[in-house]
Amino acid sequence: MRGPDVQAKALDARALAALAANPGCDRRAILDGAGVDKAALAGALGAPSGFGQSQFALTRGNAFEAKVKADGGAELLRLVHEHLDPKAAPPADAHLPDLGAPGPEGRTARTELTLREATYAAAATGTGRWSLLDHPMLALDVAGSAAFLEPDAVVVHPDGSWTVVEIKSFPMLDGSADPAKVGAAARQAAVYVLALEQVAARLDPAPEVRSRVLLVCPKDFSNLPTASAVDVRKQRAVTARQLTRLTRIEDIADDLPDGTCFSPRLPAGELTAAVESVPASYAPECLAACELAFHCRDRSRAGGAVTALGRTVRAELGGLTTVEDVLAAARGEQGDPADPAVAALRRAARLRAEALATAAGGGPAGPDAALAGSDAALAGAAREAGGGTLR
Repeated sequence: MRGPDVQAKALDARALAALAANPGCDRRAILDGAGVDKAALAGALGAPSGFGQSQFALTRGNAFEAKVKADGGAELLRLVHEHLDPKAAPPADAHLPDLGAPGPEGRTARTELTLREATYAAAATGTGRWSLLDHPMLALDVAGSAAFLEPDAVVVHPDGSWTVVEIKSFPMLDGSADPAKVGAAARQAAVYVLALEQVAARLDPAPEVRSRVLLVCPKDFSNLPTASAVDVRKQRAVTARQLTRLTRIEDIADDLPDGTCFSPRLPAGELTAAVESVPASYAPECLAACELAFHCRDRSRAGGAVTALGRTVRAELGGLTTVEDVLAAARGEQGDPADPAVAALRRAARLRAEALATAAGGGPAGPDAALAGSDAALAGAAREAGGGTLR
């Protein structure tokens, strides 16, 4: 599906978190499952996206990660000990296993063997030795397709429990970071926690995968590392639930026309037809998570879909799926009057018309007064209907 001689793009934890946030989007599911480079695809469709990190940000992030892991990960383990396990023995002589192996399958098997050995050694000897796995490889089944994930680090504690470590280059100012960026990092870490839980389930006894991950960032405006423990139980539960709702890749592929291909090398018309053959579920949140967001937004707006206004608006409008349907329902031209959404729209339209007529007639004069009267009427209708859409 991605075309002959086109290298597959690996599905990482960031992409999985975005996919889980929008499980109803068959387009993203099939493209990610087939390993299609969505950035190149968006460019070929004439809607290039600015989604992703700049080369400068990548270079800065790699340099900061190297600093955090220098000297055998001494600083990183100190932060884990300080924020997550202060009662354990200090990580003076940590074990840094070699995780090298050919191919992602080989690295995944090597990571699982290393985790098994480190966990059993901690339980059997009781020596309290720490282990640091630098860029381990984990596998997670997503809608019937295996995704290979590479967290920044996984730490095995002296008691045999496991912790995910996320290293980011955005700063922590006075002990706190940008909530939006922390939230994105938590969703990404939750995917790693899910993958680790699958590994732990194959061990007997199964070790604990800690739900509190360590987020390591630069301190203030320096390059010195600082850290914070982030509880990802909520993100883990949401991600697990959404991933189970994803339609299997095979089921989506079976509904596609024979010979469907998403290679960016195809002619524009043929490529557009192939992409449009897969249903999408666009929402404004896609702009921060998907390379195809600009293309899907243009199509959504052209079709007058209410999803372009946001998931909250879409949910409150019920069976009204287009802006044209919404306006027709408000004018009383279509829709079931017993439908709460239709009734609320008609009442809002009626009150707005009455307010504007009053302002234009014997009521308060001037555009400001008309606007104030209209807003007051709409606010009253919204309170009676109890819906955020009318506001």
